[in-house]
Order: sequence, then C-alpha cells, then structure tokens
Amino acid sequence: MPSAAERTRTLVQSTCSAVLLAPGLRTAGWDGLVTSTRNVGPEGDLFLELPTASPVVRAAAHAGDDELVAVLEITDVAPVSVPHRVRARARVSGWLTIVPGLSGPGRTTLRLETGEAYVDDLWGAEAVEPDAFRDAVPDPLAGHETELLQHLHAAHRERLGALCSLLGGRTSRRCAAHRPSVVPLALDRFGLRVRVCEDRDRCFDARFEFPEPVRDVVELRHAMRTLFEAAAR
Repeated sequence: MPSAAERTRTLVQSTCSAVLLAPGLRTAGWDGLVTSTRNVGPEGDLFLELPTASPVVRAAAHAGDDELVAVLEITDVAPVSVPHRVRARARVSGWLTIVPGLSGPGRTTLRLETGEAYVDDLWGAEAVEPDAFRDAVPDPLAGHETELLQHLHAAHRERLGALCSLLGGRTSRRCAAHRPSVVPLALDRFGLRVRVCEDRDRCFDARFEFPEPVRDVVELRHAMRTLFEAAAR
C-alpha cells in the first residue's frame, strides 16, 4: 500500500481543493484562501500561490521576519458520483513566509516550511513526519486518476460489475442477489478501489491489487485488462 507520506504528498500535488489558514485570521469568505498552485521544494517545503489581496498574504507580509503559523487543509472528493464522496482530508502545518519574484501581477507565492502533516483517508488516519513527507514521491497516476475513473464509470460499468465475482464468499450472496452498482472510487499504482452499493445506505469498499505496481498509464492498461479478464472467467 502507499505510505502515509506518499498519500499526503499525492494530495498536496493533486488538483483537489486546498485552503491556507492562519490562526486568528479573520476573513469574510474562502475565496482569498484557496491556493491556485501548490509545489513541493527539495527540502519538503510547500510553495503556494494565492491572490496578493488574500488575507493570509497580508498577514504574512505584516509578520515580516516573525514566524507566522499556518495550516494547509486539503479535501479530496471522488471525481465520480458515489455515496460519501469525500475520499480524504489532509493538513500540512508549519511556518509561512513570502517568496518575492515568483508570481505574476496580482499573485504572491508563499513558502510553508513543513512542521508536521496528517492524513485521514480511505486507508486510515496517520501522522506524517516532515522528513518522510520530503522524501516521498507522489503517485505516478495522480495526474490521470480523475480522467481514468470517469472513463471507467462511463464506459465500463458492466466490466466493473463483473468484479463482484472476485470478492469471495463474504459478498457473493449480496452480489448475486441484488446486482449492486460498482463505482470506481480510487486508483493508484498498487491497485483499484471500488465502492459496491446496494442502495445509498448499504455500501462497502473493495480493493483489487495489481500483480505488481504500475509505473505509467501503459502499464495500467495491461493491469486493468488482466483484472477484467480474471473477473470474466
């Protein structure tokens, strides 16, 4: 399975929504707190771009050389329609400073020196040490996951439904009797997770591991073909 550090790093560098908060900061809305870009430097620091008029940018400018504590809060929502769509929440906290000269007009880049991180997702809840976060590598499929899951959901529903045959005795009776919907929920280099739903109140998750981790979309296609062929036997 992916480590907590890898999962957190993947969330930070993905397209899911994130807001930057500073304790005691007063704001009338969320617009000025949403980061437009997020990058991780070689030391594990986060480089976050926000509007120059953002209250958190003004707070960082006012703090000057003093340490301004801030928290990046991330929420990851499944890109397909499924009950309980929030897949993960993560936060990275540390100290905020302004980095001049990296953004265009009306934008400012802030550096968040990582102090601690935490992830609560489909795998569970774990704390992440700064060194582990720095050394982690985001999942190679993260940039393609949304498109791939939406394609599976739109074009391969019958094949997804056939995966019930691989779930064993724990779920075979339910699958055979009710033909539940099988929705692709998450995808990473280690495997595919689906949500099996009989109705909105009766769902469970199942995960199908690939024989070996995939490194790119080409290897993923082969792994998915092997999985669907196994379900069709």
